[in-house]
Amino acid sequence: MKRIACTLVLALAVCVASAAELKVLTAGAFKPVVTALAPAFEQRTGHKLVIDNDTAGALAKRIAGGEAFDLVILTPAAVEQLVQAGKIVAGSPARLARVAIGVAVKQGAPAPDITSVAAFQQALLAARAVAYIDPAAGGSSGVYLSQLFEKMGIAPQIKAKAVLVPGGLVAQRLVTGEADIALHQISEILAVPGATLVGPIPAEIQNYTVYAGGIGSAARDAEAAKAFLALLGSAEARAVLQGKGMESAP
Repeated sequence: MKRIACTLVLALAVCVASAAELKVLTAGAFKPVVTALAPAFEQRTGHKLVIDNDTAGALAKRIAGGEAFDLVILTPAAVEQLVQAGKIVAGSPARLARVAIGVAVKQGAPAPDITSVAAFQQALLAARAVAYIDPAAGGSSGVYLSQLFEKMGIAPQIKAKAVLVPGGLVAQRLVTGEADIALHQISEILAVPGATLVGPIPAEIQNYTVYAGGIGSAARDAEAAKAFLALLGSAEARAVLQGKGMESAP
């Protein structure tokens, strides 16, 4: 009995000693997936996840500036740049998901017609204020939308009524009354209580943001980071993706 008790104590000591604290950096739209899968991963492995989110551009700058991390989820292009810079382990990146841009209004407000490009444009022009990510912050949806407004010929009109959000959940500006239409990635819209998703912007002008994960070249526990990255790309994660307004990356 004494030998068994000692064995159990030693086993627990090994588990505690091998448990790691993993720093996960994620672009905002993918954060709901990371946070949804984190508890199961922590319970199964004993590792603890420290999750930090920002715009894709801001995270890339932080990492380039020397910020330490174990796993990062960004756009494939940003991940590849970090591989080339030696910040991410070559061969580790994996495509995880993609998400469309959607239109949201405050819960209970009339839903605008966005069934065609012309209707979508009219809805924007008729809105009192339109919220979206500030392109200067490096958020992928904000960068795309600013270019789209230029192509549609409505950039000056939108600029006059724009509520530019430096990062975080754009649809919160609906709840506070700062805007009456919000444009953001669907997963981010669904994360805001009090906001209602009208639907994705028309297919002809839709832009999907793809997310990929990569392991930091200076990760404190590369194997643990690899295990969480594998979970993010698993069948278990696909069910979570769907519930968060995302889909598996092609």
